[in-house]
Amino acid sequence: MRKCAFLLMLSLLCLTAGSTLRAQDRVEAIRKVLLNPETDQVLVVAHRAYWRSNAPENSLAAIDSAIQLKMDMVELDVWRTKDHHLVLMHDPTVDRTTDGKGRIADMTLAEIKQLRLKDKDGRLTSHRVPTLREALLLAKGKIMINLDKAYGFFAEVYPLLEETGTTRQIVMKGNAPAAKVKQDFGQYLDKVIYMPIVSMDGNDVDQMIADYLAVLHPVAFEITFSKGKEPVCLRTLEQLKGKSLPWYNSMWVGLSGEYTDDAALKDPEAVYGYLVKQLGARLIQTDRPVELLDYLRGQGRHE
Repeated sequence: MRKCAFLLMLSLLCLTAGSTLRAQDRVEAIRKVLLNPETDQVLVVAHRAYWRSNAPENSLAAIDSAIQLKMDMVELDVWRTKDHHLVLMHDPTVDRTTDGKGRIADMTLAEIKQLRLKDKDGRLTSHRVPTLREALLLAKGKIMINLDKAYGFFAEVYPLLEETGTTRQIVMKGNAPAAKVKQDFGQYLDKVIYMPIVSMDGNDVDQMIADYLAVLHPVAFEITFSKGKEPVCLRTLEQLKGKSLPWYNSMWVGLSGEYTDDAALKDPEAVYGYLVKQLGARLIQTDRPVELLDYLRGQGRHE
């Protein structure tokens, strides 16, 4: 009897170890694409996680949905509470996404944990505001994470990454000049992935990118542009060739001209096809990750 119990326990341990290994393999497979400047695969980034699954944005359920559907990265927004806990929410206030009111910076974690999150239609759910630690533990080994709004207090974020063993999954972004990033963020540049954000509508775009390439050697750039700036994107694509991957955002006009998720619902080739085939997108952040995945798989650009 004891032998049977021992064998059963051993089998369960093996299954758990195998599951953990497969999860880690998933993250490493995503990193392999992200770190390859010659890749033709396209990574899918779920904006505020996959909230169209009826899970609230920036919720644990939305992160889990993205994991289950084999998305590559979730973009999560981080704010700090009055008592210096890190929580997920897009806005600086809880008004839009919960049944509460007030600024996150003026509330304690205990107060925020009493709130219920709303879904995409504004209906209250049973979901609660997650802490960053809870999100990291859920995502560990399963999906990459882009932490937005965390640049200013990354010194408080990083110990959580170390504690949870998730440093290899993290992408940080910002639009500060290269020298400023090196000064502020230098001690973390060999620990997490840093990605510059560059607007094609700005001045001295070529020089800014050249500075980033020389100082930071980023694996990718987030590129934003308004309608009519596509020729600048093409010039930038040549500048990045063989060095860094282009990241585009298809959520709304102003980030990628007319190439938006809403337009892609009518003609995915005209939107996603243009971003990938003409502008060289190798990461796309989207509010329609399922539709984007379907398109990319049909093109042989995603597993």
